[in-house]
Amino acid sequence: MKNTIYKLTIVLFIAGFLSSCEQDLEQLPFDEFATENAFKTAADFENGIRGVYLQLIAGGLYGGNMLSTPDVMSDNTTLSQYGRFTQRASHNFQNSANNTLRGTYQNAYSLIYRANQILFYAEGFEGENKNNIIAEAKALRALAHLNLVSFFGKIPTQSGDANSSLGVAYLLEADPNIEPARLTVQETYSFILDDLLDAKSKINSTNPEGRMGKDAVNLLLSRVYLYMGQWQNAVDAANAVTTPLASRDDVVGIWEDTNKEGVIFYIPNEQPVLGNNIGVTWSQGGVTSLIPEYVASFQLNNLYDLGNDIRRDAYIFDGSVNNSGQVVNFNGIKKLYARPGGQPGTVDYKILRAEEAMLNKAEAYFKLGNETAARQALDQIRTRRYLTPPTGETGSSLLSAIMLERRLEFAFEYQRLFDLKRWGLPLQRGGAGDLADGSGTPSDVQNIAAGDNKFQLPIAQESLDANPNLVQNPGY
Repeated sequence: MKNTIYKLTIVLFIAGFLSSCEQDLEQLPFDEFATENAFKTAADFENGIRGVYLQLIAGGLYGGNMLSTPDVMSDNTTLSQYGRFTQRASHNFQNSANNTLRGTYQNAYSLIYRANQILFYAEGFEGENKNNIIAEAKALRALAHLNLVSFFGKIPTQSGDANSSLGVAYLLEADPNIEPARLTVQETYSFILDDLLDAKSKINSTNPEGRMGKDAVNLLLSRVYLYMGQWQNAVDAANAVTTPLASRDDVVGIWEDTNKEGVIFYIPNEQPVLGNNIGVTWSQGGVTSLIPEYVASFQLNNLYDLGNDIRRDAYIFDGSVNNSGQVVNFNGIKKLYARPGGQPGTVDYKILRAEEAMLNKAEAYFKLGNETAARQALDQIRTRRYLTPPTGETGSSLLSAIMLERRLEFAFEYQRLFDLKRWGLPLQRGGAGDLADGSGTPSDVQNIAAGDNKFQLPIAQESLDANPNLVQNPGY
């Protein structure tokens, strides 16, 4: 059996308990090709859904590529000459069928397979918490497909032909031998919506720490509707999110794990349960011995109103390294960096925040022609980030302000590439180097034109060889 997404290798199905205050992540062995005996009791399904969440933090998803690639492929980062040049091909838009996000593709479909197993066996189960487990499985399946189509396909608002272009295969059954064709983008998004809407109707308002609840599903619905250009639906879904926004005083602590204000969905990352060093995505070492993979771009750093906008303190730090007797200074990336006094790089996986709902709403209201409501939503963010917030924009200046705040709020948080794509904008990095003052070495590639096929990543050759029904993206 070939080692590909559609010809899955038999591996252990590790089902874990994502820790809560009373309950740590245990690991129970389940064969990934489950038998009917694997899912009999409510506890079996609880174990199974936690195994799906565990796959969410695999290296190709929120344990690695999803944490970094949407910013690596954007104008938010500059490749550091002092790191290991990881993801250099992605940063330079030089991906090929032999050098692409194969791990993301594989891990996402592995997660989908696990979710589909649960859904299959849940049909014959009438025990406790059945609807909630089905909802979580469908929400996770939708999120995995959304991540896939965002990388490997176009986004519906990206261009006039986006909806009819190649999306991804949407898998609804746990069949390791399936060889499905890619759907269109429109068809893919239709299935994503089906899953999220059904999940919304069944999921608990809240679930244990490390798992999605109703707010998470509503936030994802708002994002999907925004990507689809369904503006009123995006507003309605955002309005259904009840988690309060983080105050200015709490913003720094969110990324140091001293509070969880505004965080809707996260996965704890504590010893001895996980304790993964996810911060190596951006850098290694201490503040004065920093070995950065990527640094905050000089362009982005200068967009933060220093002393007024708290996010500069929360997201970027002044790092340095002694290089042969010369101190070299960097704009280090603080998200994922460290807890106070803790092991560098070991922080919680923060996946969804309430601030996205408000910014989705601001953009959607603007597209609906309601500038007053758009500005009010935008100011909900700005009054919680600035000592003296800007306000009062109209027309194109208001749209620019909404887009700017989205970039500033979600820098290094898995959004920027997808925003550039869906807005139909080019990549423009500005030409500065990798050092804190803008000197040093710039990234090799500075500009990618809007509409360039390279905004859609290629499918790995291994997957194409295994599945004759797969079609490669244009231009590869």
